[in-house]
This record gives sequence, C-alpha cells and structure tokens, in this order.
Amino acid sequence: MITLFKKEVKSFLYSFTGYVVIAIFLIINGLFLWIFPLPATNILDYGFASLESFFINAPLIFLFLIPAISMRMFADENKSGTIEFLMTKPLSEWQIVTGKYLAGVFLILVALLPTLIYYFSVYHLGLPEGNIDTGEMWGSYTGLFFLGAAFMSIGIFTSSLTDNQIISFLLAVLGIGFFYFGFEFIYTFSLFGPVDLFIRSLGMNVHYISMSRGVIDTRDVLYFLSITGFFLFLTKISIQSRKW
Repeated sequence: MITLFKKEVKSFLYSFTGYVVIAIFLIINGLFLWIFPLPATNILDYGFASLESFFINAPLIFLFLIPAISMRMFADENKSGTIEFLMTKPLSEWQIVTGKYLAGVFLILVALLPTLIYYFSVYHLGLPEGNIDTGEMWGSYTGLFFLGAAFMSIGIFTSSLTDNQIISFLLAVLGIGFFYFGFEFIYTFSLFGPVDLFIRSLGMNVHYISMSRGVIDTRDVLYFLSITGFFLFLTKISIQSRKW
C-alpha cells in the first residue's frame, strides 16, 4: 500500500498537470483575497484581520480542484487495462483504494500548506499585531481538511466507475456539488416538516460551517468520517466487481 501511495504522489507531482492544478488553487484564492476589489472577499478592503473569505471561497475551488486530482486515479487504470494487473498484486481491494485515497489526501495537504502564508500575513497586518482569532482559524483549517478528504472520497469513487477522465471529473463535480449544496437547497423548501433539520444535517456545508467556528464537535468529525468511509466502501465494491 505504501508503494502504491508513493507511486500516486510521484505521478502527480512529477507531472505538469499536478503543479498547474495546485497553482490554480493558490492563484485564484490569492486574487480574491488580495487583488480583486471586492469588500466581501478582499482582506485589505474588508478591514478586519480575518480569513473568513478564504474559508468561504476554498470549498468552491475544491469543488473543481479535487475532481481534477482524483479523475485519473482509477479511470486511467481502467483505460490502460493496468487495473487488472494491479489486482493481481498481493494487495487487497481495501489496500488499493486506501493507497490511492491517502495519496489524494496528501495532495490536498500540499495545496493547503502554502495558504498558511495568508494567516501569517493577516497576523502581522492586524492592529494590534496578532489581532486574529487563531482558534477559529485552526478550526476552519481542520474543517476544510475534513471537507477536502470527504470530497476526495467521492472523486475516487466516480473515477472507479469509468475509464474516461472527463466523465469522472464531471461525475465528481456533480456528486460533490450535491453533497455540499444539495441538501441545503432541499432544506430551504421546507418539504419534510419536522425532519427538515435532519435533511439539512445530511449535507456537508452545515458541518463545515460548524467546524469553522473553531469548535471541533465530534458529531461533525463523525459525519465526515462516515461520508468518507461510505464512498471508499463503494469504491471497493466498484473495483471488486471487475473480478466478476
């Protein structure tokens, strides 16, 4: 599994596409935070030592970034026929799925680490210096990481369904979009009466917002772990079906 993990990370970082995807994530966030004159997102125009706009924008960028990372992980193996070769290795389906998934999560961390410069910039720009809610910031980073990890599990699953990277990308965008926006959208119609709040709680957005307040609730952590485990289980079934 470790060998597979290293292979996936190297194949991404040694490719031009890998750096382009990460660069786009950083550039778009940087433009909204520091360049575009939008009071709602530009830190300098906003007037407060806060990274709230970053944590609002990042999930929307992740909606496209993570499918771009995950789309090739199984789709490329399916297209080239190397998935059958991989299945003959002394690896279980869980090890194959976990190795690829952890590689994807590692790449999310690679994309997030440079954004810490935003925190240090705002920390020093505050009046007085250091006037930033550090607890809320770390809670938001934790929530963003769990959100990205859940997004990745959906992307891995959709990649296992097809041998076409574009189709994998589109399916992942639709799946992630539904889990992030869909239940919130359904909730606004108040169609289910007393279970409306339960319907809303099935969506990722409400749990991400909860963690972004700086309080790490075990219910939110369990939610993201459950979503991640569920889609990894579906991925295992998907690649296992190729043996039948």
